[in-house]
Amino acid sequence: MQGNQAMSEGAIYAGAKFFAGYPITPSSEIAEECSKVMLKIGGVYMQMEDEIASIAAVIGASLAGAKAFTATSGPGFSLMQENLGLAVMGEVPCVVIDVQRRGPSTGLSTKPAQGDIMQLRWGRHGDQSVIALCPATVSECFFMTVKAFNFAEKFRVPVIMAPDEIIGHMRENFSLPTPGEVEVIDRKKPSGSPENYLPFAADKDGVAPLASYGSDYVFHVSSSMHGPDGCSNNDPANAAWRVAQLHRKIEMHRDEIVITKTFSAEDAEILLIAFGATTRSSRAAALELRKRGVRAGVLQLITLWPFADKEVASLGGRAKTVIVPEMNYGGQMAGEVQKVLGGGADIRRVNSYNGEIITPQDILKAIR
Repeated sequence: MQGNQAMSEGAIYAGAKFFAGYPITPSSEIAEECSKVMLKIGGVYMQMEDEIASIAAVIGASLAGAKAFTATSGPGFSLMQENLGLAVMGEVPCVVIDVQRRGPSTGLSTKPAQGDIMQLRWGRHGDQSVIALCPATVSECFFMTVKAFNFAEKFRVPVIMAPDEIIGHMRENFSLPTPGEVEVIDRKKPSGSPENYLPFAADKDGVAPLASYGSDYVFHVSSSMHGPDGCSNNDPANAAWRVAQLHRKIEMHRDEIVITKTFSAEDAEILLIAFGATTRSSRAAALELRKRGVRAGVLQLITLWPFADKEVASLGGRAKTVIVPEMNYGGQMAGEVQKVLGGGADIRRVNSYNGEIITPQDILKAIR
């Protein structure tokens, strides 16, 4: 199966019944797959006029009770930012798949990149927090898409899947789980009287129950500052509570949300920190170094945001040298690693920004 197809299958497995999108390379196969499958499962497929309309439709569908998602690439993801901010402020569960390609602008539209890392985290204006996941295999494309929907539903937050083009178009074998084999989480619904429903009054887990538009619960969702009842409230104390709450619900569950994998990393004197397709090259380079008697290992970041600071500190603090390969110019993830490990750490960047993958040889050359 292709990575893009696996993400479509993962969304459907998780219970997605609504897709709205605008085809864009290199994510178009996701829209194509959904156009074939959604009607068969009683869902809705909508090809929109642009990416702004796509994310707006997804937000509306989610508030009506559907698990909803869209797929795009860097330029389209940029167009979605304002409405993604609405989804953050309104605590609307939804999933956006951003198959990263080489920019800036149209750039090399069919070539891979990992240049959207900071846009994933900070693309919206203001203080806000989202969850972003990055698969490195076709299997992870499927299972992390299920996880993305689970996180979105459980924490009432937009979740972004951010594979690079290589992973989106790669084909690999993996075993599809049977229905019920993998946990699927649905959003928490209110159980009290509709007259007393407060759509933003969080429970002890930091998340408020979410009713559906069209039900007996009549409620207001606004992009403006609002109180627990959803109505506008510009009081400074309320604003402080509201902004903190958007962060707190993710911070409270940080250890559940942050997903990493390690490969021979416990005793590594050379630690490679990688994500997406560069994970594969990093593992090959580490295996070659082990053959040469050098203790090398890999820390794979599957959750990009919130950042895996504890894991980086634990393994990176024991290593003599840390290598961060990524397909962008400025070392967007390397900067985050540097913040955690400090200015005195030996951190080396391996960057590619010509539309080609970073090879194991590129990494070995940097180490030599």
